[in-house]
Amino acid sequence: MVAHLVRLKLALLRNSFRRSPWQLVGVILGGLYALGVLSTLVAGLFFLSYTDPGTARTVVILGGTATFLGWALIPLVALGVDMTLDPARFVTFAVPLPQLLAGLAAGGVIGIPGIVTLLAALGQAAAWWQHPAAMLAAVPCAVLAVLTAVVLSRLTTSASTALASSRRFKDASGVVAMVPLVLLGPIIAGLVEGLRSSQGFLPALAGTLSWTPLGSIWAVPGDLAMGAWGAAAAKLAISLLALAGLAWLWKLSLARALVTPARSAVTSRRAGNLGLFARFPATPAGAVAARALTYWLKDPRYGASLMVVPLIPVVMFFGVSQAGDFTALLWLGPIMAFLLAFSISADVSYDNTAFALHLAAGVSGLADRAGRAAACALFAVPLTVLAAVLPAALLGQWQLLPAILGLSLGTLLTGLGLSSVVSARYTYNVPLPGESPFKTPPGSAARTLVVQGLGMGLLLLLVL
Repeated sequence: MVAHLVRLKLALLRNSFRRSPWQLVGVILGGLYALGVLSTLVAGLFFLSYTDPGTARTVVILGGTATFLGWALIPLVALGVDMTLDPARFVTFAVPLPQLLAGLAAGGVIGIPGIVTLLAALGQAAAWWQHPAAMLAAVPCAVLAVLTAVVLSRLTTSASTALASSRRFKDASGVVAMVPLVLLGPIIAGLVEGLRSSQGFLPALAGTLSWTPLGSIWAVPGDLAMGAWGAAAAKLAISLLALAGLAWLWKLSLARALVTPARSAVTSRRAGNLGLFARFPATPAGAVAARALTYWLKDPRYGASLMVVPLIPVVMFFGVSQAGDFTALLWLGPIMAFLLAFSISADVSYDNTAFALHLAAGVSGLADRAGRAAACALFAVPLTVLAAVLPAALLGQWQLLPAILGLSLGTLLTGLGLSSVVSARYTYNVPLPGESPFKTPPGSAARTLVVQGLGMGLLLLLVL
Protein backbone atom coordinates (compact mmCIF):
# COMPACT_ATOMS: atom_id res chain seq x y z
CA MET A 1 0.00 0.00 0.00
CA VAL A 2 2.85 2.39 0.78
CA ALA A 3 4.43 1.73 -2.61
CA HIS A 4 1.03 2.18 -4.25
CA LEU A 5 0.60 5.62 -2.67
CA VAL A 6 4.08 6.62 -3.80
CA ARG A 7 3.31 5.45 -7.34
CA LEU A 8 0.05 7.41 -7.19
CA LYS A 9 1.92 10.61 -6.28
CA LEU A 10 4.42 10.01 -9.09
CA ALA A 11 1.59 9.34 -11.56
CA LEU A 12 -0.18 12.55 -10.55
CA LEU A 13 3.00 14.55 -11.05
CA ARG A 14 3.73 12.89 -14.40
CA ASN A 15 0.20 13.43 -15.69
CA SER A 16 0.24 17.07 -14.64
CA PHE A 17 3.21 17.59 -16.95
CA ARG A 18 1.29 16.08 -19.85
CA ARG A 19 -1.84 18.15 -19.27
CA SER A 20 -0.43 21.33 -20.74
CA PRO A 21 2.88 22.49 -22.22
CA TRP A 22 2.60 25.59 -20.04
CA GLN A 23 2.58 23.33 -16.98
CA LEU A 24 5.79 21.70 -18.17
CA VAL A 25 7.35 25.11 -18.77
CA GLY A 26 6.34 26.21 -15.28
CA VAL A 27 7.81 23.08 -13.70
CA ILE A 28 11.06 23.51 -15.64
CA LEU A 29 11.34 27.14 -14.53
CA GLY A 30 10.54 26.17 -10.94
CA GLY A 31 13.07 23.35 -11.09
CA LEU A 32 15.78 25.66 -12.43
CA TYR A 33 15.04 28.19 -9.69
CA ALA A 34 15.15 25.46 -7.05
CA LEU A 35 18.41 24.16 -8.52
CA GLY A 36 19.94 27.62 -8.27
CA VAL A 37 18.85 28.01 -4.65
CA LEU A 38 20.13 24.52 -3.83
CA SER A 39 23.51 25.20 -5.46
CA THR A 40 23.86 28.41 -3.47
CA LEU A 41 23.01 26.63 -0.22
CA VAL A 42 25.43 23.78 -0.81
CA ALA A 43 28.20 26.19 -1.79
CA GLY A 44 27.58 28.22 1.35
CA LEU A 45 27.66 25.09 3.50
CA PHE A 46 30.93 24.03 1.91
CA PHE A 47 32.55 27.38 2.65
CA LEU A 48 31.35 27.08 6.25
CA SER A 49 33.76 24.19 6.64
CA TYR A 50 36.63 26.70 6.56
CA THR A 51 35.24 28.56 9.58
CA ASP A 52 35.33 27.39 13.16
CA PRO A 53 32.86 24.59 14.06
CA GLY A 54 30.92 26.89 16.38
CA THR A 55 30.03 29.30 13.58
CA ALA A 56 29.03 26.48 11.23
CA ARG A 57 26.94 24.90 13.98
CA THR A 58 25.11 28.20 14.61
CA VAL A 59 24.29 28.70 10.93
CA VAL A 60 23.09 25.11 10.44
CA ILE A 61 20.86 25.20 13.55
CA LEU A 62 19.24 28.52 12.63
CA GLY A 63 18.73 27.46 9.01
CA GLY A 64 17.30 24.10 10.04
CA THR A 65 14.93 25.73 12.52
CA ALA A 66 13.67 28.08 9.81
CA THR A 67 13.12 25.05 7.56
CA PHE A 68 11.00 23.31 10.18
CA LEU A 69 8.93 26.45 10.75
CA GLY A 70 8.39 26.81 7.00
CA TRP A 71 7.16 23.24 6.63
CA ALA A 72 4.84 23.70 9.61
CA LEU A 73 3.34 27.09 8.74
CA ILE A 74 2.98 26.99 4.94
CA PRO A 75 0.08 24.47 5.03
CA LEU A 76 -1.78 26.80 7.42
CA VAL A 77 -1.45 30.01 5.38
CA ALA A 78 -1.63 28.45 1.90
CA LEU A 79 -4.39 25.87 2.06
CA GLY A 80 -4.97 24.11 -1.23
CA VAL A 81 -1.56 24.73 -2.78
CA ASP A 82 -0.89 20.99 -3.15
CA MET A 83 -3.97 18.83 -2.80
CA THR A 84 -2.41 15.62 -4.14
CA LEU A 85 -2.68 12.84 -1.53
CA ASP A 86 -4.89 15.09 0.57
CA PRO A 87 -6.09 13.12 3.65
CA ALA A 88 -9.72 14.12 3.01
CA ARG A 89 -9.66 12.16 -0.25
CA PHE A 90 -9.12 8.85 1.59
CA VAL A 91 -12.28 9.07 3.70
CA THR A 92 -14.15 6.47 1.62
CA PHE A 93 -11.22 4.04 1.32
CA ALA A 94 -10.44 1.37 3.89
CA VAL A 95 -6.69 1.99 3.95
CA PRO A 96 -5.01 0.77 7.17
CA LEU A 97 -3.91 3.82 9.14
CA PRO A 98 -0.23 2.80 9.63
CA GLN A 99 0.20 2.21 5.90
CA LEU A 100 -1.61 5.44 5.08
CA LEU A 101 0.71 7.35 7.41
CA ALA A 102 3.82 5.85 5.84
CA GLY A 103 2.52 6.43 2.31
CA LEU A 104 1.60 10.05 2.96
CA ALA A 105 4.99 10.68 4.58
CA ALA A 106 6.85 9.17 1.63
CA GLY A 107 4.64 11.06 -0.82
CA GLY A 108 5.36 14.31 0.99
CA VAL A 109 9.02 14.10 -0.04
CA ILE A 110 8.13 13.70 -3.72
CA GLY A 111 8.04 17.11 -5.33
CA ILE A 112 10.32 20.11 -5.73
CA PRO A 113 10.05 21.33 -2.09
CA GLY A 114 10.67 17.89 -0.60
CA ILE A 115 13.55 17.02 -2.91
CA VAL A 116 15.23 20.41 -2.41
CA THR A 117 14.88 20.09 1.37
CA LEU A 118 16.34 16.58 1.30
CA LEU A 119 19.30 17.55 -0.88
CA ALA A 120 19.97 20.69 1.16
CA ALA A 121 19.84 18.68 4.40
CA LEU A 122 22.24 16.13 2.94
CA GLY A 123 24.41 19.00 1.73
CA GLN A 124 25.10 20.04 5.31
CA ALA A 125 27.61 17.19 5.38
CA ALA A 126 29.80 19.47 3.24
CA ALA A 127 30.14 21.78 6.24
CA TRP A 128 31.76 18.99 8.25
CA TRP A 129 34.08 17.32 5.74
CA GLN A 130 37.07 18.22 7.91
CA HIS A 131 35.47 16.30 10.80
CA PRO A 132 34.83 12.69 9.66
CA ALA A 133 32.58 11.71 12.58
CA ALA A 134 30.38 14.77 12.12
CA MET A 135 30.21 14.29 8.34
CA LEU A 136 29.11 10.65 8.71
CA ALA A 137 26.50 11.59 11.32
CA ALA A 138 25.16 14.41 9.14
CA VAL A 139 23.73 11.97 6.57
CA PRO A 140 21.32 10.00 8.84
CA CYS A 141 20.53 13.21 10.72
CA ALA A 142 19.53 14.84 7.41
CA VAL A 143 17.16 11.96 6.60
CA LEU A 144 15.67 12.17 10.10
CA ALA A 145 15.29 15.94 9.77
CA VAL A 146 13.47 15.70 6.43
CA LEU A 147 11.17 13.01 7.81
CA THR A 148 10.41 15.24 10.80
CA ALA A 149 9.66 18.18 8.50
CA VAL A 150 7.27 16.10 6.38
CA VAL A 151 5.48 14.67 9.42
CA LEU A 152 5.20 18.17 10.90
CA SER A 153 3.72 19.44 7.65
CA ARG A 154 1.25 16.56 7.43
CA LEU A 155 0.27 17.09 11.05
CA THR A 156 -0.66 20.72 10.44
CA THR A 157 -2.47 19.71 7.23
CA SER A 158 -4.62 17.05 8.89
CA ALA A 159 -5.18 19.19 11.99
CA SER A 160 -6.42 22.08 9.83
CA THR A 161 -8.75 19.93 7.72
CA ALA A 162 -11.76 21.13 9.72
CA LEU A 163 -10.54 24.71 9.54
CA ALA A 164 -10.10 24.44 5.79
CA SER A 165 -13.87 24.58 5.31
CA SER A 166 -14.12 27.81 7.30
CA ARG A 167 -14.38 30.93 5.16
CA ARG A 168 -13.11 33.13 7.97
CA PHE A 169 -10.06 30.94 8.50
CA LYS A 170 -9.20 31.10 4.80
CA ASP A 171 -9.47 34.87 4.81
CA ALA A 172 -7.39 35.18 7.98
CA SER A 173 -4.73 32.83 6.62
CA GLY A 174 -4.57 34.93 3.47
CA VAL A 175 -3.88 38.04 5.56
CA VAL A 176 -1.17 36.22 7.49
CA ALA A 177 0.48 35.05 4.27
CA MET A 178 0.30 38.34 2.38
CA VAL A 179 1.69 40.58 5.12
CA PRO A 180 5.15 38.96 5.42
CA LEU A 181 5.39 38.53 1.65
CA VAL A 182 4.77 42.21 0.94
CA LEU A 183 6.94 43.35 3.86
CA LEU A 184 9.73 40.91 3.01
CA GLY A 185 12.18 43.68 2.12
CA PRO A 186 11.79 45.66 5.37
CA ILE A 187 11.81 42.44 7.39
CA ILE A 188 15.07 41.23 5.85
CA ALA A 189 16.69 44.64 6.22
CA GLY A 190 15.59 44.81 9.86
CA LEU A 191 16.97 41.35 10.56
CA VAL A 192 20.30 42.18 8.92
CA GLU A 193 20.59 45.38 10.94
CA GLY A 194 19.68 43.51 14.11
CA LEU A 195 22.28 40.85 13.43
CA ARG A 196 24.96 43.48 12.90
CA SER A 197 24.21 45.12 16.22
CA SER A 198 23.93 41.89 18.23
CA GLN A 199 26.33 39.33 16.83
CA GLY A 200 26.67 37.56 20.16
CA PHE A 201 22.94 36.90 20.27
CA LEU A 202 22.92 34.33 17.46
CA PRO A 203 25.18 31.71 19.07
CA ALA A 204 23.15 31.96 22.27
CA LEU A 205 19.91 31.58 20.31
CA ALA A 206 21.30 28.59 18.41
CA GLY A 207 22.43 27.03 21.68
CA THR A 208 18.94 27.36 23.13
CA LEU A 209 17.25 26.02 20.00
CA SER A 210 19.60 23.04 19.94
CA TRP A 211 17.89 21.68 23.06
CA THR A 212 14.43 22.00 21.52
CA PRO A 213 12.82 19.76 18.86
CA LEU A 214 13.24 22.57 16.33
CA GLY A 215 17.04 22.54 16.41
CA SER A 216 18.18 19.39 18.15
CA ILE A 217 18.67 17.21 15.07
CA TRP A 218 20.57 19.99 13.29
CA ALA A 219 22.95 20.38 16.27
CA VAL A 220 24.14 16.76 16.40
CA PRO A 221 26.89 17.01 13.72
CA GLY A 222 28.13 20.31 15.13
CA ASP A 223 28.35 18.92 18.65
CA LEU A 224 30.32 15.94 17.36
CA ALA A 225 32.70 18.28 15.53
CA MET A 226 33.24 20.21 18.76
CA GLY A 227 33.81 17.01 20.76
CA ALA A 228 30.58 17.18 22.77
CA TRP A 229 29.61 13.53 22.31
CA GLY A 230 27.29 13.43 25.31
CA ALA A 231 25.34 16.49 24.20
CA ALA A 232 25.08 15.04 20.69
CA ALA A 233 23.61 11.79 22.01
CA ALA A 234 21.12 13.67 24.20
CA LYS A 235 19.98 15.86 21.32
CA LEU A 236 19.60 12.84 19.05
CA ALA A 237 17.33 11.31 21.69
CA ILE A 238 15.30 14.54 21.83
CA SER A 239 14.91 14.44 18.05
CA LEU A 240 13.76 10.81 18.02
CA LEU A 241 11.26 11.46 20.80
CA ALA A 242 9.99 14.55 18.99
CA LEU A 243 9.51 12.58 15.77
CA ALA A 244 7.65 9.85 17.63
CA GLY A 245 5.44 12.41 19.35
CA LEU A 246 4.66 14.23 16.09
CA ALA A 247 3.85 10.94 14.37
CA TRP A 248 1.50 10.00 17.22
CA LEU A 249 -0.26 13.38 17.07
CA TRP A 250 -0.51 13.07 13.30
CA LYS A 251 -2.05 9.64 13.67
CA LEU A 252 -4.69 10.99 16.06
CA SER A 253 -5.55 14.03 13.92
CA LEU A 254 -5.62 11.97 10.72
CA ALA A 255 -7.88 9.36 12.28
CA ARG A 256 -10.26 12.09 13.42
CA ALA A 257 -10.19 13.77 10.01
CA LEU A 258 -11.01 10.47 8.28
CA VAL A 259 -13.85 9.61 10.65
CA THR A 260 -15.36 13.10 10.82
CA PRO A 261 -14.44 14.85 7.54
CA ALA A 262 -14.72 18.59 7.28
CA ARG A 263 -17.98 20.02 6.06
CA SER A 264 -19.00 23.48 5.14
CA ALA A 265 -21.20 25.28 7.61
CA VAL A 266 -24.72 26.08 6.44
CA THR A 267 -25.58 29.73 6.76
CA SER A 268 -29.08 31.11 6.84
CA ARG A 269 -30.13 34.10 4.78
CA ARG A 270 -33.07 36.31 5.44
CA ALA A 271 -35.55 36.24 2.57
CA GLY A 272 -35.75 39.36 0.47
CA ASN A 273 -32.27 40.62 1.36
CA LEU A 274 -30.74 41.59 -1.99
CA GLY A 275 -27.58 43.06 -0.49
CA LEU A 276 -25.72 45.37 -2.85
CA PHE A 277 -28.17 44.63 -5.67
CA ALA A 278 -30.76 46.74 -3.83
CA ARG A 279 -28.36 49.71 -3.71
CA PHE A 280 -27.37 49.84 -7.38
CA PRO A 281 -29.50 51.01 -10.32
CA ALA A 282 -31.79 48.34 -11.79
CA THR A 283 -29.87 48.31 -15.07
CA PRO A 284 -27.60 45.69 -16.65
CA ALA A 285 -24.49 47.72 -15.78
CA GLY A 286 -25.79 48.27 -12.23
CA ALA A 287 -26.42 44.55 -11.74
CA VAL A 288 -22.92 43.68 -12.98
CA ALA A 289 -21.41 46.34 -10.70
CA ALA A 290 -23.31 44.99 -7.67
CA ARG A 291 -22.18 41.45 -8.44
CA ALA A 292 -18.55 42.52 -8.97
CA LEU A 293 -18.46 44.59 -5.79
CA THR A 294 -19.90 41.64 -3.85
CA TYR A 295 -16.93 39.60 -5.05
CA TRP A 296 -14.54 42.32 -3.91
CA LEU A 297 -16.04 42.26 -0.42
CA LYS A 298 -16.52 38.50 0.08
CA ASP A 299 -14.25 36.57 -2.29
CA PRO A 300 -10.79 35.92 -0.76
CA ARG A 301 -9.28 35.78 -4.25
CA TYR A 302 -10.16 39.46 -4.68
CA GLY A 303 -9.46 40.26 -1.04
CA ALA A 304 -5.85 39.17 -1.46
CA SER A 305 -5.39 42.09 -3.88
CA LEU A 306 -6.89 44.59 -1.45
CA MET A 307 -4.72 43.33 1.41
CA VAL A 308 -1.66 44.65 -0.38
CA VAL A 309 -3.02 48.21 -0.65
CA PRO A 310 -2.42 49.37 2.96
CA LEU A 311 1.03 47.75 2.93
CA ILE A 312 2.29 49.71 -0.09
CA PRO A 313 2.74 52.98 1.87
CA VAL A 314 4.62 51.05 4.57
CA VAL A 315 7.06 49.58 2.05
CA MET A 316 7.55 52.94 0.31
CA PHE A 317 8.09 54.79 3.60
CA PHE A 318 10.70 52.24 4.64
CA GLY A 319 12.50 52.60 1.31
CA VAL A 320 12.59 56.39 1.31
CA SER A 321 13.61 56.51 4.97
CA GLN A 322 16.62 54.34 4.14
CA ALA A 323 17.53 56.65 1.23
CA GLY A 324 16.79 59.81 3.21
CA ASP A 325 14.72 61.36 0.39
CA PHE A 326 11.03 61.56 1.29
CA THR A 327 10.02 63.29 -1.96
CA ALA A 328 9.73 59.83 -3.53
CA LEU A 329 6.50 59.42 -1.52
CA LEU A 330 4.86 61.68 -4.12
CA TRP A 331 4.80 58.61 -6.40
CA LEU A 332 2.47 56.79 -4.00
CA GLY A 333 -0.66 57.95 -5.86
CA PRO A 334 0.40 56.80 -9.36
CA ILE A 335 1.74 53.49 -8.02
CA MET A 336 -1.46 52.82 -6.08
CA ALA A 337 -3.54 53.68 -9.16
CA PHE A 338 -1.41 51.40 -11.35
CA LEU A 339 -1.92 48.36 -9.11
CA LEU A 340 -5.61 48.96 -8.40
CA ALA A 341 -6.44 49.48 -12.07
CA PHE A 342 -4.82 46.24 -13.18
CA SER A 343 -6.52 44.23 -10.42
CA ILE A 344 -9.56 43.48 -12.68
CA SER A 345 -7.46 42.13 -15.54
CA ALA A 346 -8.58 38.55 -14.71
CA ASP A 347 -12.23 39.28 -13.90
CA VAL A 348 -13.72 36.95 -16.51
CA SER A 349 -11.32 34.17 -15.47
CA TYR A 350 -12.40 34.53 -11.84
CA ASP A 351 -16.05 34.29 -12.87
CA ASN A 352 -15.53 30.65 -13.88
CA THR A 353 -18.89 29.08 -14.85
CA ALA A 354 -20.81 32.06 -13.45
CA PHE A 355 -19.96 33.96 -16.63
CA ALA A 356 -22.71 31.89 -18.26
CA LEU A 357 -25.19 34.12 -16.40
CA HIS A 358 -24.02 37.08 -18.48
CA LEU A 359 -24.38 35.10 -21.68
CA ALA A 360 -27.82 33.69 -20.80
CA ALA A 361 -29.13 37.11 -19.72
CA GLY A 362 -27.90 38.76 -22.90
CA VAL A 363 -25.86 41.41 -21.11
CA SER A 364 -24.14 43.66 -23.64
CA GLY A 365 -20.38 43.97 -23.69
CA LEU A 366 -20.65 47.66 -22.83
CA ALA A 367 -22.75 46.98 -19.71
CA ASP A 368 -20.47 44.13 -18.63
CA ARG A 369 -17.29 46.17 -18.94
CA ALA A 370 -18.81 49.33 -17.44
CA GLY A 371 -20.24 47.47 -14.45
CA ARG A 372 -16.94 45.78 -13.56
CA ALA A 373 -14.95 49.00 -13.98
CA ALA A 374 -17.47 50.96 -11.89
CA ALA A 375 -17.28 48.42 -9.04
CA CYS A 376 -13.50 48.77 -8.90
CA ALA A 377 -13.64 52.55 -9.27
CA LEU A 378 -15.94 52.89 -6.25
CA PHE A 379 -13.05 52.20 -3.89
CA ALA A 380 -10.09 52.76 -6.24
CA VAL A 381 -10.86 56.44 -6.93
CA PRO A 382 -11.03 57.50 -3.23
CA LEU A 383 -7.91 55.48 -2.39
CA THR A 384 -6.02 56.97 -5.33
CA VAL A 385 -7.02 60.53 -4.46
CA LEU A 386 -6.04 59.97 -0.83
CA ALA A 387 -2.67 58.49 -1.85
CA ALA A 388 -2.02 61.49 -4.10
CA VAL A 389 -3.09 64.21 -1.66
CA LEU A 390 -1.57 62.97 1.63
CA PRO A 391 2.12 62.91 0.55
CA ALA A 392 1.79 66.37 -1.02
CA ALA A 393 0.19 67.66 2.16
CA LEU A 394 2.74 66.08 4.50
CA LEU A 395 5.70 67.31 2.44
CA GLY A 396 4.17 70.74 1.82
CA GLN A 397 4.42 70.31 -1.97
CA TRP A 398 1.00 71.71 -2.79
CA GLN A 399 2.20 73.17 -6.09
CA LEU A 400 2.76 69.61 -7.37
CA LEU A 401 -0.68 68.35 -6.37
CA PRO A 402 -2.47 69.10 -9.70
CA ALA A 403 0.16 67.20 -11.69
CA ILE A 404 0.27 64.29 -9.23
CA LEU A 405 -3.50 64.07 -9.01
CA GLY A 406 -3.86 64.20 -12.78
CA LEU A 407 -1.20 61.53 -13.29
CA SER A 408 -2.79 59.28 -10.65
CA LEU A 409 -6.33 59.53 -12.01
CA GLY A 410 -5.08 59.22 -15.59
CA THR A 411 -3.22 56.05 -14.65
CA LEU A 412 -6.28 54.64 -12.90
CA LEU A 413 -8.70 55.30 -15.76
CA THR A 414 -6.24 54.11 -18.41
CA GLY A 415 -5.62 50.95 -16.42
CA LEU A 416 -9.31 50.23 -15.98
CA GLY A 417 -9.79 50.50 -19.74
CA LEU A 418 -6.82 48.26 -20.52
CA SER A 419 -7.87 45.72 -17.87
CA SER A 420 -11.34 45.58 -19.42
CA VAL A 421 -9.74 44.51 -22.70
CA VAL A 422 -7.24 42.07 -21.19
CA SER A 423 -9.78 40.27 -18.97
CA ALA A 424 -12.08 39.63 -21.94
CA ARG A 425 -9.44 38.75 -24.53
CA TYR A 426 -6.97 36.67 -22.45
CA THR A 427 -8.42 34.17 -19.99
CA TYR A 428 -6.43 31.55 -18.10
CA ASN A 429 -6.84 29.10 -15.23
CA VAL A 430 -7.17 30.74 -11.82
CA PRO A 431 -8.14 29.35 -8.39
CA LEU A 432 -11.76 28.26 -8.41
CA PRO A 433 -14.36 30.05 -6.24
CA GLY A 434 -13.84 28.99 -2.63
CA GLU A 435 -10.26 27.83 -3.18
CA SER A 436 -7.12 29.33 -1.71
CA PRO A 437 -6.05 32.49 -3.58
CA PHE A 438 -2.50 31.11 -3.50
CA LYS A 439 -3.32 27.91 -5.37
CA THR A 440 -1.73 27.61 -8.80
CA PRO A 441 -3.91 25.55 -11.17
CA PRO A 442 -2.00 23.17 -13.48
CA GLY A 443 -0.79 24.73 -16.69
CA SER A 444 -1.47 28.33 -15.70
CA ALA A 445 1.77 29.63 -14.17
CA ALA A 446 3.62 30.51 -17.37
CA ARG A 447 0.53 31.86 -19.19
CA THR A 448 -0.37 33.99 -16.17
CA LEU A 449 3.13 35.46 -16.02
CA VAL A 450 3.10 36.24 -19.74
CA VAL A 451 -0.35 37.87 -19.78
CA GLN A 452 0.21 39.83 -16.58
CA GLY A 453 3.72 40.88 -17.55
CA LEU A 454 2.79 42.06 -21.04
CA GLY A 455 -0.35 43.76 -19.74
CA MET A 456 1.55 45.73 -17.10
CA GLY A 457 4.21 46.64 -19.65
CA LEU A 458 1.57 47.91 -22.05
CA LEU A 459 -0.09 49.91 -19.28
CA LEU A 460 3.26 51.48 -18.44
CA LEU A 461 3.71 52.50 -22.07
CA LEU A 462 0.21 53.98 -22.21
CA VAL A 463 0.82 55.94 -19.02
CA LEU A 464 4.11 57.26 -20.36
